[in-house]
Amino acid sequence: MTLQKIVCANLFASIVVVTLAGQSAQLGYSDTPMLPGGKWHVHDGMRPQPTIVTPGPAGEPVPAPADAVVLFDGRDVSKWQTPDGKLAGWRVVNGAMVVQPMSGDIVSKDTFGDVQLHVEWATPDKPEGNGQERGNSGVFLMERYEVQVLDSFKNQTYPDGQAGAIYGQFPPLVNASRGPGVWQTYDIVFIAPRFADGKLVSPARATVFHNNVLVQHDVTLIGQTVHRALGTYEPHADRLPIKLQDHGNPTKFRNIWARRLQ
Repeated sequence: MTLQKIVCANLFASIVVVTLAGQSAQLGYSDTPMLPGGKWHVHDGMRPQPTIVTPGPAGEPVPAPADAVVLFDGRDVSKWQTPDGKLAGWRVVNGAMVVQPMSGDIVSKDTFGDVQLHVEWATPDKPEGNGQERGNSGVFLMERYEVQVLDSFKNQTYPDGQAGAIYGQFPPLVNASRGPGVWQTYDIVFIAPRFADGKLVSPARATVFHNNVLVQHDVTLIGQTVHRALGTYEPHADRLPIKLQDHGNPTKFRNIWARRLQ
């Protein structure tokens, strides 16, 4: 290899590789499609990292309003099933619903369109791995529009894949993460997309509070959230289940409730 090629190779490596917890790991991608606006790629590792904001202390579970549908109250998983209608394989431990790695995603038996959703979650208190490998899960509105769940406390990843991100589309405005094992909250207002005659009439929109800190402000989704690609819209029902993701980490959830807004 010529000296010029070596210099170029080293420069490229310095751009795409960072040191995390003493180990080298790729931070994001540069070979993915360009997002609308033409400035950043999907999962772009060079996109600015959100500013860290320390949220208030974790508190007791937030009681569900009188008109809410309670999806998990700490007792059992009877409100959930696998996407193909089988019994949910996640366990309930000390009032929390815990992901059982390799058991698969679970979906709510109730369906929703426009919704106010409250979810409390905690990543493993003994963190393992880096980036997307640490405490990864997700809250999917209508089974396809994801708010990322991840241990983003002193753990960098590509910005549109960290906690509070609309996965692959919008990084959170700030990083409001608490530490591993500490309960965190999402409060999500989701406006479902509208279709007519098989065509998109209005796209989905989302507002998200992470630990009571605004991290997504009425963003307009470009389509369903997908890995390393641009999401698109495909016509679907007006109401669909909420999905929680099994990404191989024993992340836990509690106190899940939703208010229908339509």
